Amino acid sequence: MFSGLSERDWRYFSNKRFFVTGGSGFIGKWLLSALLTASRRLDLNCQIEVLTRSIQQFRASAPQIATAEGVILHQGDVRSFNFPSGSFDIIIHGATDVVAQQAPLETFSTCLDGTRRVLDFAVASDAKDLLLTSSGAVYGKHPSEPTGLVEDCFRGPDPTSILSAYGEGKRASEWLACAVGQEANIKVKIARIYAQVGPYLPLDKHFAIGNFIRDALENRDIIIRGDGTPYRSYLYAADTAIWLWRMVLHGQPGRAWNVGGSEGVSIAELAARVNVVLGSTKGVKILTPVNPDIRPDYYLPNTLRAQTELQVPTPFSLDEAILRTAKWVRILN
Repeated sequence: MFSGLSERDWRYFSNKRFFVTGGSGFIGKWLLSALLTASRRLDLNCQIEVLTRSIQQFRASAPQIATAEGVILHQGDVRSFNFPSGSFDIIIHGATDVVAQQAPLETFSTCLDGTRRVLDFAVASDAKDLLLTSSGAVYGKHPSEPTGLVEDCFRGPDPTSILSAYGEGKRASEWLACAVGQEANIKVKIARIYAQVGPYLPLDKHFAIGNFIRDALENRDIIIRGDGTPYRSYLYAADTAIWLWRMVLHGQPGRAWNVGGSEGVSIAELAARVNVVLGSTKGVKILTPVNPDIRPDYYLPNTLRAQTELQVPTPFSLDEAILRTAKWVRILN
């Protein structure tokens, strides 16, 4: 079973009714996988209702989740879905894709209006717990230093930039969730998620590590269109799932925790690391020269709060996370 949660922890969910948005996304699939594994092994009798934009696509991408015993699928937009009947115990609000550059108004609306709709449903269904998946984007531009930002850092996105749609949407969603939670006596917990890696991560989208793993497995050169200097850290998705479930179980209501890896690496270093770990004989090509007058971009979390307050287990190393993700891809192919 997923380590990091005891049998006693998992049994808190016995006979509970869940409503999950974003269940067909990367984080959502891992949360559901962990819960379904525990429910099956411990006979928890969980009922899990999942909102998805497309039931057909969800069943195609993750049939073992979508068709699992105890799972009921609802199709709809998070901003306007019809409320399932009856009461629910736990709400997981994990919907919202990062598409700010392509459709900033749509992104902001999905963040804020979607959260408003989910909160209205939480109140109507008499839910007691709500987990909101947010993002490190709420801090805006991170300082160019390797220490990572703490949760009580009072920074924010640039309110004059349309590229701030996702960060501003998540900031507003956090405030709204905490305000409604306090008024309606719902225990709201917030996960500010940073870069992730693991099975279900798309290998053909805007996730650099996914693209690098794909290229290394296909033994072809990794192409970096930028200058390779931005710094990121990566948390393996199984660890992420445990961190989030520990928030639901042990987190203080009205509080946020950063969720991410502790080892910062530049994009260029990451590409070389993926090649070495996966034994690729190809190289790394960086298309944009480094400008020495521009400081590297950092997007790193400080996770001390999660470590101390939630007692999260030591996560997998970056190398192990890369290996495990690649093994899953090989199995699929």
